[in-house]
Amino acid sequence: MSKTELHQPMETFAYDDEIVKQFSLATIIWGGVAFLVGIICALQLADWHLNFGLSWLTFGRLRPLHTNAAIFAFGGNAIFAGIYYSTQRLCKARLFNDTLSKIHFWGWQLIIVSAALTLPFGITQGKEYAELEWPIDIAITLIWVVFAINFFGTLWRRREKHMYVALWFYIATIVTVAVLHIVNSVEVPVSWYQSYPVYAGVQDALVQWWYGHNAVAFFLTTPFLGLMYFFIPKAANRPVYSYRLSIVHFWSLVFIYIWAGPHHLLYTALPEWAQTLGMVFSVMLWAPSWGGMINGLLTLRGSWDKVRTEPVLKFMATSLTFYGMATFEGPLLSIKSVSALGHYTDWIIAHVHGGTLGWNGFLTFGMLYYLVPALYKTELYSKRLANIHFWTSTIGILLYIISMWTSGITQGLMLRAIDSTGKLVYPDFVETIVRIAPLYWIRAFGGTLFLAGFLVMCYNLYKTWQLAPKNQKQDLYQAPALSKAIPADDNNSGPWHRRLEGLMPAFSILVLLGIVLGSAIEILPTLIVHTYAPANSKVAPYTPLELAGRDLYINEGCYNCHSQMIRTLPEDVLRYGKASLPEESMYDHPFQWGSKRTGPDLARVGGKYPDLWHYRHMLDPRSVTPNSIMPVYPWLFDDKTDFAILTKKFSVMQSLGVPYTDDEVRTAPETARAQAMQIAQGLSADSPIKGLEDKKIIAIIAYLQRLGKNPELLNAAEKSEAQPAPEVQ
Repeated sequence: MSKTELHQPMETFAYDDEIVKQFSLATIIWGGVAFLVGIICALQLADWHLNFGLSWLTFGRLRPLHTNAAIFAFGGNAIFAGIYYSTQRLCKARLFNDTLSKIHFWGWQLIIVSAALTLPFGITQGKEYAELEWPIDIAITLIWVVFAINFFGTLWRRREKHMYVALWFYIATIVTVAVLHIVNSVEVPVSWYQSYPVYAGVQDALVQWWYGHNAVAFFLTTPFLGLMYFFIPKAANRPVYSYRLSIVHFWSLVFIYIWAGPHHLLYTALPEWAQTLGMVFSVMLWAPSWGGMINGLLTLRGSWDKVRTEPVLKFMATSLTFYGMATFEGPLLSIKSVSALGHYTDWIIAHVHGGTLGWNGFLTFGMLYYLVPALYKTELYSKRLANIHFWTSTIGILLYIISMWTSGITQGLMLRAIDSTGKLVYPDFVETIVRIAPLYWIRAFGGTLFLAGFLVMCYNLYKTWQLAPKNQKQDLYQAPALSKAIPADDNNSGPWHRRLEGLMPAFSILVLLGIVLGSAIEILPTLIVHTYAPANSKVAPYTPLELAGRDLYINEGCYNCHSQMIRTLPEDVLRYGKASLPEESMYDHPFQWGSKRTGPDLARVGGKYPDLWHYRHMLDPRSVTPNSIMPVYPWLFDDKTDFAILTKKFSVMQSLGVPYTDDEVRTAPETARAQAMQIAQGLSADSPIKGLEDKKIIAIIAYLQRLGKNPELLNAAEKSEAQPAPEVQ
């Protein structure tokens, strides 16, 4: 204590642990929901009957619910519980404002419930990890601001001048997630249930994966690294292995990670320079990521006996191992030659779940095993049950990952196989599904084991709570009164970073500059859309009925299984047709390039099959594609298309730069009805199908038959390629 602090009046204060208890309980509840929905999704891929023919239970609608529940409900509540617990102790100060804490908790739970009520009913933007519609996006922004004020207010009132390493990662999380969410969520509302993003095609693809990859980086990595830096030293009762390595780890991770998003778009219509940039920075991530893992594991030196016996350390040490595996695999998959094999396959699913279940899940479980006894002032009910949880869930994760590695690599090799005559060895996409289908059962079994272990933990923590003393008294602490934002400190000299840690505003601004610099260099060039879509491009915008069908396609979650991006790879071109051009998606709000192929690419499906084929395919996929695992969509044949809203949709699209005339906007409903009648009459001529002209299936057919039908554009591109290169003078 400094001389100045000796003369300060003392005050008694208590930490707000009630909010930590609430977020911890929410973590457990939503974790159960996320894992259960994940198992249902896995089973639906193993057996299509388990979609039950119900719109709100199909894989396409449940899969976004699963990802949002796992990331933002389970992961989000865990982050808030850990940050609020550790920040108070690192700052030696109660949270800034109790009311803000309550608003944060209940506001976040309301957002989660809103997601659970909208996604299964097809209310979605159709963008990976950003599916929630605009009213919920606004709510997320407001609650995140509440969280930021509460956190930075606590830092401003801290009694400890030095900001410990965990706080650095929390600052990076709050600042970067705010930037990511705001930039990616710029959209124009059509109604309370729908909006269109301002970006389209190449623009939207880059912005979305800048957001999507960095949502993983700054929502599922940096905050959990901060929790690791707090809870592992606390549980092991040892200091962090290397303060200097912490500095290198933090700043290199923050600066490099923000550039890596384009590696999700290799071999696509994205400009080559952006693809290369994403790949290079992704490979560079190996160093800082493994630096953090090594720093965490070496903190446990001399504590390995405790790791074997203490559940907290066992889970956290294993989580760091999974973190190392995931951060080795991620840069590996970003290398173009490896991406050519693994992208769009289950290898990516293995990679993602190794990180979320192994890294985020196990770290959260270790944190809960630490927090619940500490918060309720008791001992863990049973270490034996904790060990059962550990081994059950570990075996489950390994079964999950290994089955999906095998599935992904098998499918990738089959899809790229070309014989000596230059023909595809497996021309039918469904051949690969038949081969890997048994592995989907193994994945479902592995997920079930993981859930079983989680339920063992729930019972163990419930019994621990029951052991808590009935009349607990709140712990009180004495410290110098908060007469200043930051107390005086005699140590105003020292290394530059040590001094920077005492300057919270400057530290936060440096983080903001670091992530904004990389983002601007990467994204701003693509915002000039005509750079990649010439003004004379022969691309007609969607008709009103095609636009209605496209929106229905997104509502049903078809983008979760189908891509609309033919890569420049030989096998893609042989299977689907000419590689996709940037211009083809210039009016797509949002883009639909996809991230997983459980079904074939649809970029050139238009005109490939007659309308009746699509009709039968949606009614009973196996009637036209034997062995398909696609669910049935009977409600599309009963539910009516909303023609009236098409005027508003066209008006919004017009405001976004789509070249619709005022007459086209005004007459959109009538135009759509006329096209629907034409398609319905064609169906009735080939079969005894009647009365479909106002049904959703007709709009879906119109959209699917439009895909890839840009003959003038394709012919112009072919002529351009056929012209000889100009001579060098």
